[in-house]
Amino acid sequence: MSDTAGRIAARSRPWWRATLALCLGSFLVFINLYAPQPLLPALRTEFGVSTLVVSLVMSLATLSLAASLLVFGPLSDAIGRDRIMRYTLLTAGLMSLGLALAPNFETLLLLRTLQGFVLGGLPAVAIAWMGDEFDRPALLSAVGLYIGANTLGGIGGRVVGGAVAEVGGAPASFMTVGLMTLVGVALFWKLLPASRAFTPRPFELKGAVADLAGHLRNPLLLGAYLLGGFNFLIFINQYSYITFRLADAPFGLGARLIGLIFVTYLGGTLGSALSGRLARSLPQPVCMMLGIGILMGGTIVTLASSLPVIIVGLTINAFGFFLSHSMASSWVGRHAERARGSASALYLVFYYCGASLGGLWLEPFWQLGGWTGVAIGSWLVLGATLTIAGWLWRREKAVNARLSG
Repeated sequence: MSDTAGRIAARSRPWWRATLALCLGSFLVFINLYAPQPLLPALRTEFGVSTLVVSLVMSLATLSLAASLLVFGPLSDAIGRDRIMRYTLLTAGLMSLGLALAPNFETLLLLRTLQGFVLGGLPAVAIAWMGDEFDRPALLSAVGLYIGANTLGGIGGRVVGGAVAEVGGAPASFMTVGLMTLVGVALFWKLLPASRAFTPRPFELKGAVADLAGHLRNPLLLGAYLLGGFNFLIFINQYSYITFRLADAPFGLGARLIGLIFVTYLGGTLGSALSGRLARSLPQPVCMMLGIGILMGGTIVTLASSLPVIIVGLTINAFGFFLSHSMASSWVGRHAERARGSASALYLVFYYCGASLGGLWLEPFWQLGGWTGVAIGSWLVLGATLTIAGWLWRREKAVNARLSG
């Protein structure tokens, strides 16, 4: 059932089918992106590199993913979202099979960089697809579930990556993830409905650049871009540094158990799922502020020396981060005045650039103060994003007051 404008209504049969397809696609993207993360301590030892160098396994993939969004977002406004999502997912699965055959660390980094690029296809356009096809209540509900699937993909990739590597090493992890992806792509291909509300625009480089510049000049969008990028800079790199902390004494955890630590992402699944409900009763910037405050509080909890308490802290962090991220993502979809594909893509450019640069920011804090240093570095950035969310709230109230007056 659809509304009078032909858009899909929340909880209708087409809404469930489309949302399931996009959640599956999101899951597949993130199992591929994050499967190597629990292997970082072992790779550091195997190749004799520093924590910063081995983190390139993650940061190069996220950086190339960010770059690809500048291609796929504007391109989707011209040729449609469907084909981009289908073919990039297929290529990503094939790339994971290639990673299983990588003969050395340098080749691994090259293939991860290429894989990161194709993994950007679905995230670049999925929320824009929803913005085209769903009415507003359907969009808010679907975005929360879609981002919840991000968390499940993050969990699945890390748990599978760590567990399989414990038995067969990193090549077996990549092979397993690649085969899982190809099976999932076949199902995604079948489930995703054909786009009905999309209106193509001829691709022009000048026009695409103008769209991106227009988004950056929109303060309501720029604030969300900065908030999402800096929050993710902290959140995802906290997980990288916690693997080093838990691999060292006194914890001494192996890859399989480190992989299980990422089950704490389920806190983010809950936060994402609740985001749409909260947005119906609270302004979105207030929800962003709430999520950031929870993330700051969870970071305090992780300072404990007890492993169960650390796990609780990581779960709190995931809840807060994904609550804020869900709100910022849907905020962009609401406030983009045109070219939703490039607007959503630009949000993710900031988001993944933050992930790529987080190691550079947190590494000096880690070297000087260990995990306590990482927490201090985190609070400095989160204090800034809390300020940005407060500014968005004031700005929105001012805009609404002008419109009503």
